Amino acid sequence: MEISLSSLDYYFPFLVFFYGLVILFVLEIPHFVALAKKEMPSHLESFEKHRKLAIVSVWIGGLWSLQNIWF
Repeated sequence: MEISLSSLDYYFPFLVFFYGLVILFVLEIPHFVALAKKEMPSHLESFEKHRKLAIVSVWIGGLWSLQNIWF
């Protein structure tokens, strides 16, 4: 299976969007925050450091994905 640049160009914004979405889910939903504090406290600190990047990823990836779907 060969991956073309056009398919990579199509799917990359979705990866950016879902990266930000997953990080923000863990940081914003109380159940996930409690679970992360209990099971992986060191990773939660790392996720906190990436909060701003996650917010930017959700916005940029979301708009970019919509553009790919629209056109």
